[in-house]
Amino acid sequence: MTDVHDKQTRSYNMSQIKGKNTKPEMLVRKFLFSKGFRYRLHVKNLPGKPDIVLPKYKTVIFVNGCFWHGHKGCPYFVLPKTRTEWWLQKIKGTWLRDKEAEIKLQVLGWKVIVIWECELKNEKLQDTLRTLLSELQKTIKPL
Repeated sequence: MTDVHDKQTRSYNMSQIKGKNTKPEMLVRKFLFSKGFRYRLHVKNLPGKPDIVLPKYKTVIFVNGCFWHGHKGCPYFVLPKTRTEWWLQKIKGTWLRDKEAEIKLQVLGWKVIVIWECELKNEKLQDTLRTLLSELQKTIKPL
């Protein structure tokens, strides 16, 4: 099957896809800030360059796009009908890098939280943020 866009249009569309500061990521960041959490962003010297790093809680948060990270069983993960094999390899590579980074972070003593894009959609948003808050509160050590 051929692409529905010409090469120039496809190239432009792909160039507009962001890897940082995405809408799902911004939702999580605004929520955390409103609850008094302070964090660092995209820390380069940590495996996987986590989206959100809470050093005080030794916790990292990855906000993953369902398509780009191959969220199994998710309605937002639909494999393209063109260049399917290429996309499968690309997404598999991302998935493997994600797993490798998660293991390395855990070995270094970091708690890893992964939030999927679909978990931040309207009907699930409040539950997801409540669960996130609960997970972070477990890491707070009493005085």
